[in-house]
Order: sequence, then C-alpha cells, then structure tokens
Amino acid sequence: MLSQTAISERRACSLVGLNRATMRYQNQSRQETDLVQRIKAIAFERRRFVYRRVHQLLRREGLHVNHKKVYRLYREAGLAVRKRKRRKGLMVERQPLLLPDRPNHTWSMDFVMDALASKECLDIPIAHGISGELVARTLDTTAAFRGYPVAVRTDEGSEFTGKALDQWAYQHGVELKLIQSGKPMQNGYIKSFNGKFQDECLNEHWFSDLAHARELINQWRID
Repeated sequence: MLSQTAISERRACSLVGLNRATMRYQNQSRQETDLVQRIKAIAFERRRFVYRRVHQLLRREGLHVNHKKVYRLYREAGLAVRKRKRRKGLMVERQPLLLPDRPNHTWSMDFVMDALASKECLDIPIAHGISGELVARTLDTTAAFRGYPVAVRTDEGSEFTGKALDQWAYQHGVELKLIQSGKPMQNGYIKSFNGKFQDECLNEHWFSDLAHARELINQWRID
C-alpha cells in the first residue's frame, strides 16, 4: 500500500537546494509567457480590438489580470492597432496654445469616451434597400422578445420620417425623437456604434451575397 505525504514549499526547496524566490519567479515568467501568447491570439483574431477590449475578453475567460499589465504586454508585442486614415476636416487655422489674459476669454474642451455595460445591439437588418415598412417590421420583431420602448431616436432620413414609422409609433405608444439636421451627435450612441461596426466588421469582410452578409454580421452583433 502506497502512502503520500504532502510537504511544504519551504521544505521541498530546502531538500533540492532551490531558492523559493527563484522558483516563484520562474512560475510567474511562464504565466506571463502564456498570457502574451493568449493576447497575441486574441489580437490576431480581433484585429481592430485595442488593448482595453482585449483585456475585457481575457476577463471573460476567467483571467484576472490588471489592465495595465495587459497594456504593457500588448505594446511590447507590437500589437497597437493602426488608425485608419481620416478624411480631411474643416480648413481651420491651427493656433498655438496661449495663456488667456482674463477670465472667460477662452474655454477648452474635448471628448473622452467609454462604454456602458448596458449598451446592447438588438438587431441589424440587412437588405439591398431599407424602407419605412421594413424598419417598422424590424422593430416589431425586436419588440416581440424585448417589449416596446418608450421612445426611438433617429435622424431625419426618409425611412424614419415617412408614414410607416409614424403609424407604427402611434399604434404602440412610442415617441419618435428626431434629431436636428446637421447635429449627428444628438444621436451619439448610435453614431459611436456605427463607427465600431464599420471598422471592426464591414471593413474587415467582403460579402459575396446577402446571406453571407447576414451570417457574418449577426456573428459580430452577438459577439
């Protein structure tokens, strides 16, 4: 009959003449190597994901690692996402930074973006053309499992300002909120989403037909 006796880490290291700190360092080094390989695998699969989104996927997999460490390993591996070239903006003269000489002379502003865990894409209809009737049918399909919203915010596109959507909203007690013309940031949530959709999905695939597009786009939406 065999018996097994557990011994402490200190005792085991003493018996083989190994420093405990050395053993732990090797274990950590091996773990970091495995982490780098997983980060590379995710970045290769999700080419447009920056390090914060890679960190989120690692956490979903049960890897509790600090986002600063993920950033360091991500940068060291040369995985930074290259920014796509932007179209030229307005021809506004660039001016140097000057210290205002009196209160209320110059205000400074910028945008910082983050994501809410509660944001969700409910559906992405794909068709050669989308009419107001198709918009209404899509909303009914979504409402069948999510319920009807209090309000729907849209721009002033013809699909959203025609009789079909207006009648749908009246029948279901939904308020239609139209943003002002030339003010896209009044519907900033969907504009931000569309930017990611274009960058991470549409620009990454070449669709052979509508069925192919529906399959790949729905996979992206669910993910």
